[in-house]
Amino acid sequence: MAGHLFLSTLSGALASLLAICMAGPAQAHPHVWVKAKAEILFAPDGSVKAIRHHWSFDEAYSAYITQGLDKNGDGKLTPDELAELARVNMESLPEVEFFTIAKINGRKQEFGTPSDAGLVFENKILTLNYTLPLKNPPPKSRSFGIEVGDPTYFVAFEIVDAPDAVVTRDAPAGCIVRVNRPPKLADDVQQKLAMEDITATPDMSGYEVTTRALVACP
Repeated sequence: MAGHLFLSTLSGALASLLAICMAGPAQAHPHVWVKAKAEILFAPDGSVKAIRHHWSFDEAYSAYITQGLDKNGDGKLTPDELAELARVNMESLPEVEFFTIAKINGRKQEFGTPSDAGLVFENKILTLNYTLPLKNPPPKSRSFGIEVGDPTYFVAFEIVDAPDAVVTRDAPAGCIVRVNRPPKLADDVQQKLAMEDITATPDMSGYEVTTRALVACP
């Protein structure tokens, strides 16, 4: 499962994770929650050149994944102490296609090599920041759409409900942003997912679990 791959690779502790999961009852899907923000970066010619992602993991997962990383024991996690974890992040994300779909004028785009990756740990929350470039963007982007999420719903992404949830940088005059969030899953669906085995991929067909944002330019 893509979500399992991301979780185990990101933590570097698959054996420990499986031991925890097998020791107790089946857990509800999802298992990791991410609050996301995105910046859409434009080039001088009006084309979209990259997405700058900001992903904040839930407090429990943040604590789990950073165990043992405070090398000097001062109670703080510095960017240097988190550098190796950031590197592992970026090595694992291509295998799940960065949990991101990008389309320009309706055509799906390929991604280049990510850059400027880093982790920050503040107020018990771990946040991953990185820039995801488009490989061959067309020179004019009248319509640019992104979809952020895990279709298996193992990792639950939520674009935050805030004015800076999705913003543009250096966009042509007149561009507007619209964010469409998925409806909350009904209680019976949540109960069904809660009864699924952690090692199984839930059948999410028919359910919308990803958030979409659209940038429209004149």
